[in-house]
Amino acid sequence: MNTLSNAPFALFSEWFQEATEREPSDVDAASIATVSPEGKPSIRMVLVRGISEQGFSFYTNLGSRKAQDLKLNPNIALCFHWKSIAKQIRIEGEARLVTDAAADVYFSSRPRESQIGAWASRQSEELANRKILETRFHEEQEKYADQDIPRPPFWSGFLLVPNVFEFWEKRPFRLHERRRFDLIAERWQQTSLYP
Repeated sequence: MNTLSNAPFALFSEWFQEATEREPSDVDAASIATVSPEGKPSIRMVLVRGISEQGFSFYTNLGSRKAQDLKLNPNIALCFHWKSIAKQIRIEGEARLVTDAAADVYFSSRPRESQIGAWASRQSEELANRKILETRFHEEQEKYADQDIPRPPFWSGFLLVPNVFEFWEKRPFRLHERRRFDLIAERWQQTSLYP
């Protein structure tokens, strides 16, 4: 077992750069898995909008199922899969709300229509018909016609603070390479896994 300081972040950065150069779209798309209060898993795709050695951030309506799951159980798993480079990275850790300042900065960088959409959507709630959503969108569009759009109080982000990374790389004859990094006593320890 090898002990390394920031090795998983350095390797992540290397692979992400390769994917950025070769993946045709949404290189920052990843699946995230949460668990409901009843212990039922749920998985969905998100766009990871912040990547640093502090963690991986994504943004959502705080009324969404994923946000409600994370409020009660902050354990989360994330998976990047880049078919174009035959690599995958799984990350496990704890989700924490980002600061209001971080959420404000990201919200203000979004396209105006996406900002309006955040106000119009009651994410994960039942929708009787699409016309209701479109009407809400147009109402919010008119409301903020001549002004900056503030971040809704029910919209923020989460930072996944990792404690496990697993790097998977396709190899011939299904003899794939798997490297796992576990955070133990504030140090990353590396092991190799059978495919």
